[in-house]
Amino acid sequence: MTISMYTACVPVLRQMLGSLDSLLGKAEAHIAARNIDPAALLQSRLFPDMFPFIRQVQIACDFAKSVPARLAGVDVPAFEDNEQTIAQLHERIARTLAFIDSLDAAKFEGSEQREIVLRPGTPKEKKLNGQAYLLAYGLPQFFFHVSTAYALLRHNGVEVGKKDYMGAY
Repeated sequence: MTISMYTACVPVLRQMLGSLDSLLGKAEAHIAARNIDPAALLQSRLFPDMFPFIRQVQIACDFAKSVPARLAGVDVPAFEDNEQTIAQLHERIARTLAFIDSLDAAKFEGSEQREIVLRPGTPKEKKLNGQAYLLAYGLPQFFFHVSTAYALLRHNGVEVGKKDYMGAY
């Protein structure tokens, strides 16, 4: 039995974006209960050379929209990286989910062989077929940023666990 590229991609992204949105809700509750400046959490990092929490969420959303868009052969929607609040991050996740939900599963047919070009026209250009792009690049990148956002919340005392990370499945 084979699994479609749509099934290997969209439901996974949808699940984890839902999880990330719920994690933001727990962060809001944590901030309110402890009277913490939200910026302290939003700008937190695990190490000085890492992106802060807010950027981790933005990048997770970027991968969640760009990977299925490229596989479906449609334009990747552009989002400005101007979020400054948890409410704005919730909205970014909602926009990302709305885009993902607008994709027709039929557009993914044959995408396992579709050529995906990363950083076209640059010295770092890399060409992958759709299956390799999804499984070896896109999903690992997405999970890295969702996991890092989760770790930042946990590191900052937000009471979250594996169940929160996994979300509804």
